[in-house]
Amino acid sequence: MNWGSFYAVISGVNRHSTGIGRVWLSVIFIFRILVLVVAAESVWGDEKSSFICNTQQPGCNSVCYDQFFPISHIRLWALQLILVSTPALLVAMHVAHRRHIEKKILKRTGRGSTKDLEHIKNQKFQITGALWWTYMISIIFRIIFEVAFLYIFYLIYPGFKMVRLVKCDSYPCPNIVDCFVSRPTEKTIFTVFMLAVSGVCVLLNMAEVVYLIGRACKRCFQGPEEESKGAWISQRLSSYRQNEINQLIAEHPLKSKFTVTKKSPTEKGGRCSAL
Repeated sequence: MNWGSFYAVISGVNRHSTGIGRVWLSVIFIFRILVLVVAAESVWGDEKSSFICNTQQPGCNSVCYDQFFPISHIRLWALQLILVSTPALLVAMHVAHRRHIEKKILKRTGRGSTKDLEHIKNQKFQITGALWWTYMISIIFRIIFEVAFLYIFYLIYPGFKMVRLVKCDSYPCPNIVDCFVSRPTEKTIFTVFMLAVSGVCVLLNMAEVVYLIGRACKRCFQGPEEESKGAWISQRLSSYRQNEINQLIAEHPLKSKFTVTKKSPTEKGGRCSAL
């Protein structure tokens, strides 16, 4: 799988995320994707071939391996990363929908210039309103997927520890046979590390939920105060403007309406001769 392309897709949401969301994405890429690609795949590369049982019975090795390792760690981690990162695409689709609506509005109003369209393309949306709910739902899904995979790992590998020796009596093994796991200590270290990073991601997601709820509550409490403050400011401005108008009227009365125009002597003589 091309993890670089996968990271490029989910990193598009990064500019619309909170600070905690950016930290979460960095942890996903550095401590999970890079470790999985660079180190973990090489450690589990010889998993099946190096699982050896002390019997020559055909099919016994495969049956015992499937019994103790029903799914590979690498494939389970890859599935976990895909499912955990997929909810972030909800935010990306929401943002793309809002941009599409704004572009249609601009084109209908006749302002669909290249500069305006480029501004909408590079616009950063605030996490409020419907986007807040979409972002919150994506985080909740991430937490659910992380916890679910931690529980699956606990069910498949109790104690998250890779044992050195397993005893298998499944058919077609002739009797109880001993099977040996390759690199058990190294695999245990990687397993504990990946699960610890998964726990850190759960904590980051929970912290982001608390942060978003706190910001929403702050906006709700500050909303009436800001409205009353804005009404007070507008009232003061209107009274100040009215005082200025009254002062201007008192200092400069409209004399032009009440002044009598003086007539010239020639006009007066003309009126007398006419009489």
